Amino acid sequence: MVQGTQTGEPEQQPDYSAFEGTRPVNERQRFDGDALAAWLSQHVDGFAGPLTLEQFAGGQSNPTFKLVTPSRSYVMRAKPGPAAKLLPSAHAVEREYRVMHGLAATDVPVANMLALCEDESVIGRAFYVMEFVEGRVLWDQSLPGMTPAERAAIYDEMNRVIAALHSVDVTAIGLADYGKPGNYFARQIGRWSKQYVASETEPIDAMQRLIEWLPQHMPAETGERASVVHGDYRLDNLIFHPTEPRVLAVLDWELSTLGDPLADFAYHCMAWHVDPAQFRGIAGLDWAALGIPDEAQYVERYCKRTGFEIHGDWNFYLAYNMFRIAAILQGIMKRVVDGTAASAQALDAGRRAKPMAELAWRYAQKVR
Repeated sequence: MVQGTQTGEPEQQPDYSAFEGTRPVNERQRFDGDALAAWLSQHVDGFAGPLTLEQFAGGQSNPTFKLVTPSRSYVMRAKPGPAAKLLPSAHAVEREYRVMHGLAATDVPVANMLALCEDESVIGRAFYVMEFVEGRVLWDQSLPGMTPAERAAIYDEMNRVIAALHSVDVTAIGLADYGKPGNYFARQIGRWSKQYVASETEPIDAMQRLIEWLPQHMPAETGERASVVHGDYRLDNLIFHPTEPRVLAVLDWELSTLGDPLADFAYHCMAWHVDPAQFRGIAGLDWAALGIPDEAQYVERYCKRTGFEIHGDWNFYLAYNMFRIAAILQGIMKRVVDGTAASAQALDAGRRAKPMAELAWRYAQKVR
């Protein structure tokens, strides 16, 4: 059941650890559990209380809850509590629900959507409920404790799934209006530039340079059909089978839209360029010894699976994505300053905006 047909792109920050253990529900995010249970009993087949609420420990944007009953568990994603200051089109949980509902009939693994509630009078905010998927969330991209063959299989599966996503026929699954028309890079650069300016807590010279430089160096329109782009596709936003190198569900769709699949793929490939001591990445590691493909091999595999070709300078794609992440991290820092950040890790994340922006500018200067 898809309610509404929102279009466009979201204006919020992605969750930075959305399924990292649970804790009691944060005081700012509390709501009436009895009212939720009553609603679920009417809208989710087989739901039966009593209901116990837990909150997943991570997540910088849309709070994520584990709903536990005697027979099964569920996951609920909701807009932040009523006290939060929300950007006009931010935290659009309706979009998350819609894209996963649409992808359920494709080769892209997603959790089953169970119910969407846009009536904020129920618990004070919009929310949706999906199945709880049992499996592994792998945080360290060097995959410690695995054999080279096991690492190779995990990386190949990540590659397969993002290629499958970018190959989906958006019209066939009812998502042809899921994004706005026009130049994807122009829209995104404009959006994240505005969001950075609105959330600046200290001047970052590299960001000002990038805001001027990026619009002047965008690759030409390729004519590729628009794909569903995830916006935050990385290892720890995937749930793997408990024992097999197989993705059971892709998580955190709040930055998804229609756009350039190569931009989305380049975001995923940032891992090869960022220092594991500062960000989640694999730069500087001995990939061959670990069984992890180098970036060129990984890109070639993706292009073979999708039939896409890379147009323009790959360094632009990397610089653009690093700029985008720096803007996101700055947004998290702004929420720390305002006292509305939803995660204990928010301050640490926010402090990384400047080094990420500086890395983006270094890659921008490599563009021919």
